[in-house]
Amino acid sequence: MANHKSAIKRIGQSEKRRAYNRVYRSRTRTFVKRARTLQAGKDLNAAAAAAVEAIVELDKAVSKGVLHKNNAARRKSRLMKALNAARAK
Repeated sequence: MANHKSAIKRIGQSEKRRAYNRVYRSRTRTFVKRARTLQAGKDLNAAAAAAVEAIVELDKAVSKGVLHKNNAARRKSRLMKALNAARAK
């Protein structure tokens, strides 16, 4: 347990930041999962729309500092690669 006042404050700040980041991380995972599920199905128009929504959410997470920009770029790339592969079939 923290003994210094500054350490106690840092624990509180970290907890607050963790809760804040968790919201955005969870949202991005939800949107990416929705996009992947639709890509596995038949409706590719809905899958493309879901992929765009997921990309927007990933960009929001980057702007909030929750995700690193390269991490989001990798996820977006893989998402679009999977969509294009589904379209090719």
